[in-house]
Amino acid sequence: MVAVESITVNYGERRALDAVSLLAAPGEWHGVLGPNGGGKSTLFRVLATLLRPDAGRFTIAGETDPGKIRPRLGVVFQTQSLDRRLTIVQNMEAQGNLYGLSGPVLAGRIGQLLRQFQLSGREHEPVQQLSGGLARRVEIAKALLHEPAVLLLDEPTTGLDPVARREWLDLLTALRRERELTVLMTTHLLDEAERCDRLTLLHQGRVVTGGTPAELTAEVGGDVVEFGTADPARVAARYPEGNPRTGPDWIRFETPAGARFAAQVTEALPGVIQSITVQKPTLEDVFFRHTGARL
Repeated sequence: MVAVESITVNYGERRALDAVSLLAAPGEWHGVLGPNGGGKSTLFRVLATLLRPDAGRFTIAGETDPGKIRPRLGVVFQTQSLDRRLTIVQNMEAQGNLYGLSGPVLAGRIGQLLRQFQLSGREHEPVQQLSGGLARRVEIAKALLHEPAVLLLDEPTTGLDPVARREWLDLLTALRRERELTVLMTTHLLDEAERCDRLTLLHQGRVVTGGTPAELTAEVGGDVVEFGTADPARVAARYPEGNPRTGPDWIRFETPAGARFAAQVTEALPGVIQSITVQKPTLEDVFFRHTGARL
């Protein structure tokens, strides 16, 4: 449904995207995971037909022409695109008119989405009176009015508190199944990425790896052990196995038996270790393994 082939974007002398490729199958929830400044929003702008790439190509729903792609897209931007002085229904009517919808067809779709997004009874409230979570519901409802095939979401939960963010993601999960939508979402948050069917990890404008969340964490294997220490070089020299990575006051290892290894290191280097963390691999560990950087 979405095919990106070697997209490259330059901002002057800075390369924002470097030959980025990804595939999202019909009905798939595909996440683009990476830190801020990694190129996610630039890729979003390209796919939303707001920015022409310097090289490469992409297709959405089989289309390559921007004029044919736009009617197939629903877009939720990182920053709010609602008119805060208008009511919910006025915002949705304006959006529908932009796509040539009017009369009973538009009214019917608005009513259906208001019910589905639990906004019935509040449709005549100005957006400025809504909580962040409710305003985000209006954003996605508005994006679905013209029944797109692909939904683009750029850091969609920005500014939401944890409860509102979880409710929004639950709603999106149910919505995707009901409508068989293809969703492409950028995020730097691990719990959001774990909900995706497949992920593309992006760092400094380049794809570093991709796959299902389970496939990616299986790359690491075993446990991840991190020690807080003022002398990481000493620990690394004593234990070169376990793919050690170091920072100014920490060192981390990948090892099959994390608790046993942590006890061994602490006993062998008394006074050197200040703190210990042992955990199963996460997507952040996968990202760190490929880039040496943290999300």
